[in-house]
Amino acid sequence: MTLLVEKDGAVTTLTLNRPDALNALDVPLKLALKAAVDEIAADRTCRAVVLTGAGRAFCVGQDLREHVAALDGPDPLSTVTEHYNPLVLALTGLDRPVVAAVRGVAAGAGASLALLADFRVGGPKTGFLMAFANVGLAADSGASWTLPRIVGHAKATELLMLAEPVDAAESHRLGLLSYLVDDDEKVLPRAQELAARLASGPTVALGQIKRELAAAATATLADALAVEAEAQAACGGTQDHRAATTAFVNKQRPQFTGA
Repeated sequence: MTLLVEKDGAVTTLTLNRPDALNALDVPLKLALKAAVDEIAADRTCRAVVLTGAGRAFCVGQDLREHVAALDGPDPLSTVTEHYNPLVLALTGLDRPVVAAVRGVAAGAGASLALLADFRVGGPKTGFLMAFANVGLAADSGASWTLPRIVGHAKATELLMLAEPVDAAESHRLGLLSYLVDDDEKVLPRAQELAARLASGPTVALGQIKRELAAAATATLADALAVEAEAQAACGGTQDHRAATTAFVNKQRPQFTGA
């Protein structure tokens, strides 16, 4: 199986499972990942997601062997619109937290995939490489949108045009990694621990926060305020809000159910 799906309570872990190819993204893997994200979107018992890769790499991006075989076809880059774009929209549209456990290298579309997560956890061997220009391509899979929002326009230009590797410490400093642990074996457990913490929270509110931040990226202040008002209206009617407010007044710890 090119994708492993494991559910532990309210957390679902998706593992890219082509370790011999450093989890390079071929069509079967892209289709499996998109289908898994769609299933999670329909499963309200899943309240947080961990995305990781099997073996020594997170994901090295597009499977170039598959790509080379497609170059003589009528539309060699059709996978961008047919597979990558729908996957990006499905993953970013997921109204639950996503945590990427980035062990080893994340390159090209693999780096783009990691940057779509709400949080990224890495270890000493973690590295990012915006490798597109190295093979004569522009950025895809959302990198032109996510990267400048994380590192700023000037640094994003540098990373995309020079296509030089970024080590773990620099990735953490730039914000490519949210958390940096001291042992690569701790990356996945730390990511799952973080996902479990998020899953135990007010996940309706967390989903609305994701929606607010995405909308605010291109909104005027007035538009952002309107989205916030909609989000608060949605949250205000939840059991979690009512229970948490009552718990706060009574100086108790709230217990969130995601409803």
